[in-house]
Amino acid sequence: MTHETTPPEPPEAANPGERIAKRLGRAGLCSRRDAERWIAEGRVAVNGQVLTSPALVVGPRDRIVVDGKPLAEPEPPRLWRYHKPAGLVTTARDEKGRPTVFDRLPPELPRVISVGRLDLTTEGLLLLTNDGEVARHLELPATGWARRYRVRVHGTVEPVRLAALARGPTIDGVRYGPIEAVLDREQGSNAWLTVTLREGKNREIRKVMESLALTVNRLIRVAYGPFQLGTLERGAVDEVSPKVLREQLPAEVKPIPPRR
Repeated sequence: MTHETTPPEPPEAANPGERIAKRLGRAGLCSRRDAERWIAEGRVAVNGQVLTSPALVVGPRDRIVVDGKPLAEPEPPRLWRYHKPAGLVTTARDEKGRPTVFDRLPPELPRVISVGRLDLTTEGLLLLTNDGEVARHLELPATGWARRYRVRVHGTVEPVRLAALARGPTIDGVRYGPIEAVLDREQGSNAWLTVTLREGKNREIRKVMESLALTVNRLIRVAYGPFQLGTLERGAVDEVSPKVLREQLPAEVKPIPPRR
């Protein structure tokens, strides 16, 4: 009697690859959304063919070229804590010519992208990474990470109205998730609050405080998930250890092995 055996899978079957936009993001070049725009603009080619659609899965052996330059192999994911000063925008380029976070980073840093954004006047903890998939994972509300802020407001604070934010306010038709807001201390007509949220919609804290007749005059992010601002000096950058980062990432976010 003969027994049929299943031939071993070729390397490509064991590692079928990933979508081209995800691959570009993993290389730290851009977000998935930007990658799709680059493809529509004809800036990306795979194996000599200029792409017109992001609906392509690439494997380890595919040759990817962006703006005429071969795409480098993905480096291991890295993450940095950065103490963003007020007065910087969190974009690579600003149409108004304002200084950006990336203008002020140390020159020895590799190309990095931010995990979410802080607006012009907000300061404090901003996470930076060389891997677009890491950024995407850490930004997702489904990841469930709390973002904690120290907030100085002008006006009369009513603790009962602060406590009601835990139910999730609706402002101008926009529904926000539960917000934990605690009065720390009052100084004349100003007060300091600690505010914790998990979604981080555009200008969320400022809009929510305005709905309580409070004006935010200082906003500092002090924690993003397990990562803390701590004593990091304004403008300083500090890398998170690879071991700590690995503990925070699911397996699907880790980079594909380099082609051989």
